[in-house]
Amino acid sequence: MNKKRRQQGKHPKLELVKEYIYILLGSATVALSFNLFLLPNKVASGGVSGISTILHSLLGWEPAYVQWAFNIPLFIAGVIFLGKVYGVRTLVGTVFLPFVVYLSRDLEPATLDPLLGSLFGGIGIGLGLGITFRGNASTGGTDLAAQIVHKFTGLSLGKCVLFIDGLIVLSAAIVFNIESGLYALIGLFVTSKTIDLVQVGLGYSKMALIITNKQDKVRQEIFDKLDRGVTKISGYGGYTDDERPMLMCVVDQTEFTKLKQVVRSVDTSAFVVVMDAAEVLGEGFKRA
Repeated sequence: MNKKRRQQGKHPKLELVKEYIYILLGSATVALSFNLFLLPNKVASGGVSGISTILHSLLGWEPAYVQWAFNIPLFIAGVIFLGKVYGVRTLVGTVFLPFVVYLSRDLEPATLDPLLGSLFGGIGIGLGLGITFRGNASTGGTDLAAQIVHKFTGLSLGKCVLFIDGLIVLSAAIVFNIESGLYALIGLFVTSKTIDLVQVGLGYSKMALIITNKQDKVRQEIFDKLDRGVTKISGYGGYTDDERPMLMCVVDQTEFTKLKQVVRSVDTSAFVVVMDAAEVLGEGFKRA
C-alpha cells in the first residue's frame, strides 16, 4: 500500500504534516483577522467569533475565553449527538484559534473604519477558513451547532447555518446599531466568497458545448490546433427529434478565443454554449 502511494507521488506522513500546517496557519489567520479588523470595529459577522465580539462589548469578557467556552462544548456535543468523531484535526482548530486570539489580543487595530474592517476582516476570515478546510478540518463553533439543529429539526443544513448566523448578526444590530448589523452582513458575505476563492482558486476555465453538423472535422481541428480533449455527448433535437450529438470541450480562458475561431472556421452555423468551469481536475489541468 505504501509502495503504491509512493508511486502515485503521495507520502502519507508528509500529507498529514501538510494538513496540520494548513490547520494551524488557517486558524492563526482567522484569529489575527478577528483581532485586527473585526473586534475593534464591533463587526460580529456570524459564528462564535461574532458572539465573542458582542459579549466583549456588553460585558467586557475576554473573546478567547468566550470562544473556548463555546467551541469545546460544541465539539463534544457534536460527537455525542451526531454520533460522529470529528477527529483530532477539528479539535486542534477548535482549541488553537482562541489561543492565537488570546496571544494577539494586544495588537493595534489595522483600521478603525467599520467598512474597511468588515471587508478586510471578511477576507481574512474567509482566507483562514479556506486554508483550514484544505487541511480536512474546521474550526468547529456554530457549524457544529447547525449540524445538531439540522439533525433534530429536519431543516436543511444551509438554512440552519443561515438561521444561526442570522441570529448573531441580528443580535449585533440590536446590541450596537443597525449600521453594525449591516457591516456584519458585508463581512459574512465577503467571508463566504473568499472561502470559495481559496477552495477553487483563480484559475477559471471555460466549458463549451458545441452542436454542429460537421462534428468529426470540428473535433479533429480541436485536437490538432488546441491539443485539447473532446467528449461526444448524445443528444436529440427538441423540434425535429433527430439525433444531434454535442461536443464538450474544456479549455483555459486564454484558449477560448482560439476555440471559437477553430469552430467558426469549420462551421459558421455551429451552435455553441459556453459556461465557466470553476475548477477542472485531470490531465492538462490541475491534479486531483
